[in-house]
Amino acid sequence: MDLRRLEMLLHLSRAGSMREVADDLRVTTSTVSQQIAALARDVGTPLLEPVGRRVRLTPAGQRLAEHAVTILAAVDAARADLDPAAEPAGTVRIAGFATAIRRSLLPLVGGLSTSHPKVRLQIHEHEPLEALSLLARDDVDLVLTYDYNLATAATDSTLEVAPLWTVNWGLGVPSTESRRHEGAVPLFHRYRDTGWIVNSRNTADEDVVRTLASMADFAPVIAHRADSLDLVQHLIRAGLGVGLLPLDQPTHPAVTVIPLHDPPVTLRAYTAIRRGRGRWAPLALVLQSLQP
Repeated sequence: MDLRRLEMLLHLSRAGSMREVADDLRVTTSTVSQQIAALARDVGTPLLEPVGRRVRLTPAGQRLAEHAVTILAAVDAARADLDPAAEPAGTVRIAGFATAIRRSLLPLVGGLSTSHPKVRLQIHEHEPLEALSLLARDDVDLVLTYDYNLATAATDSTLEVAPLWTVNWGLGVPSTESRRHEGAVPLFHRYRDTGWIVNSRNTADEDVVRTLASMADFAPVIAHRADSLDLVQHLIRAGLGVGLLPLDQPTHPAVTVIPLHDPPVTLRAYTAIRRGRGRWAPLALVLQSLQP
């Protein structure tokens, strides 16, 4: 059904005459008559009946006019919701990895609830492959994801991405082996016969480990897979292997994180949305708030 025709029908139900509708909408009486006749054909039932020299709505026309109130109000609400200049309002669904949620998202929650109480955040913790899959299915509006300088994520032309922050990573080893780090033997060579711990829900850090190991001329043995960085530390403390850990986070005294050089390992966090969605006011607000 054409919204303009519904609007004319609603006006007629309130004004009582086509002349008044024509004057209110600044069209001719003939135009009003033609548009309501077209609406009657759309819905397959008469909407007007003659009463002397005037017309009135049939029972079906009255019911459709009542529906028009709800339909036109919903359309107005949708337009306001999608207006980039409107006050942000709505629920922004966000999927992101745990560190980005803690570091970038949670600090915004209090301020947004005060400054924009009509904006709500729905947070899902997911690793990049999971989060990007949700975004592709339109199950979330925004993704906080990452890659590494040695394991660059493929660029998807359907997405708009923006950088958030970077963190250098190192090799987490038992602190009791600190003396083993001295000398001329390259770091990765020293652990060629050790089991390696990698992420259980993403492949990026395993790609980095395999790249660095290949530069040291060996293939790493993947012994354990763990998503939680805290669990990775527990595995290292138990002497079950070594793995990559961020240099900017505190570690247990029994775990030492050795900086990596030549090449360094850098995690790069960024936002991703579906192309063209950034004009939606609530999402634009969150994206702007996330930028450093």
